[in-house]
Amino acid sequence: MASYAALAVQTREYLILVMWTGQFAGEALNLVIKHMIKQERPIESIGNGYGFPSSHSQYMAYFCTFLMLHLYFQHRFSSTGSKILDHLWRLAVYSALLAWTGLVAYSRYYLGYHNYNQIFWGLVIGSSLGAFVYSFAQLIPTWYPKSLLGRFKLWILSNPLSTWVQLRDGWDVWADAGREADWLRWREEWEKKHRDAKVKTG
Repeated sequence: MASYAALAVQTREYLILVMWTGQFAGEALNLVIKHMIKQERPIESIGNGYGFPSSHSQYMAYFCTFLMLHLYFQHRFSSTGSKILDHLWRLAVYSALLAWTGLVAYSRYYLGYHNYNQIFWGLVIGSSLGAFVYSFAQLIPTWYPKSLLGRFKLWILSNPLSTWVQLRDGWDVWADAGREADWLRWREEWEKKHRDAKVKTG
């Protein structure tokens, strides 16, 4: 959660805030389900609270699903100049996200915190929530800007409070959310600073 907070403050990106909000909602949902089902952990002396569903598995499945959908539908990486390398890089990123999620999920079983059923449903709930939040907060408003969700997103980005905190949706304008443009601007100013320093000392 600290990473979300740091990214939200640094970037002021709408999508980061949406992802963070969805993660909070997932934590609340997990707590509600645990207290409804009241299923014990496989080893009761390990971990706190009930075991169904696995919160770690749910957390990672949400993170992985949300991010993979965004990378597939909206984000574009800087091109290497080779379509094959570009596709391989994208595949590597997807594979890394899936492997990370799988390792976290397996660790919950290996360490005795959860059984397979608790982990499986954690993954199902997390991935479903990630797809739901991304679709309703980003995909539908982007594809159908005149829909109710599209107008609501526009209001979120354009109201006075959002303007004051400089909330933005970089991916609505740039395929990489403006990362390359920001870097080029930094590079230009950095080179200018060092050229000026050389002139002063030379």
